[in-house]
Amino acid sequence: MASSLRYLNKVALVTGGSKGIGEGVVRVFVQNGAKVGFCSIEEEAGKKLESEVNRLGPGESIFIKCDVQNEDEIKYRSTIDRFGQLDCLVNNAGWHPPQQVIDDTSVEEFKSLINLNLINYFAFAKYSLPHLRKTNGNIINVSSLVATVGQSYAIPYVCTKGAIVAFSKALAIDEAKHGVRVNTFSPGNIWTPLWEWCAKQSDNPEAMIQGGANAQLNGRFGTIEECGQVCLFLASEATFTTGIELISSGGAELNFGCKNQMMERTNIYE
Repeated sequence: MASSLRYLNKVALVTGGSKGIGEGVVRVFVQNGAKVGFCSIEEEAGKKLESEVNRLGPGESIFIKCDVQNEDEIKYRSTIDRFGQLDCLVNNAGWHPPQQVIDDTSVEEFKSLINLNLINYFAFAKYSLPHLRKTNGNIINVSSLVATVGQSYAIPYVCTKGAIVAFSKALAIDEAKHGVRVNTFSPGNIWTPLWEWCAKQSDNPEAMIQGGANAQLNGRFGTIEECGQVCLFLASEATFTTGIELISSGGAELNFGCKNQMMERTNIYE
């Protein structure tokens, strides 16, 4: 049994791990024998997930309450103090604002999203790297397909996700001499509480959800568990891989589609 566990006794830290893609990463890593520290501001959800995955095993987890926008609260040490080492950092915490054009987005809102979606990745990497260098560990930075293909009414979000891809490539170069791999995971439409929340902010949630499913060649959303499997591959098997962006999108970026927005442009500011 032990030989089939792909990350047995390795230690991972997952940010934004209480729900969504982060939850999928926590579940898959623990199922494969890892010891996982995961952080979130949502204490109730975090404690519930910790209890559930620890009951199922065979790995174990510890939930750490943490506001990733507050440098003083970046509790990477809790994982190392509990498990004695760090082999993998999965930077995942972030947010997607509702649809908004640039005219209705303030500079302060843009700065705030950069702080939440990008600067916390930098901070967690900075403070985790001294420990990852000891284990020849790796960093997985979760970005998004939209970093490559763009997205309507989401300029600040797309900017932060594109910056994550660039950050990963630059960090991979610098950390190669220390034996630390750095890669980006860019998912497409994954069914998460955040996706559901964004849909509910639209004028027609049902149509938005159906459109989200139809964007993939296989006509469905990805799952958080599938995201966890991609991250596990990058952490455990992809040992000759650094500086790449691994897209998991169900083929959403393929084929031609109707992109003419001329009709829409006439109504945007009404």
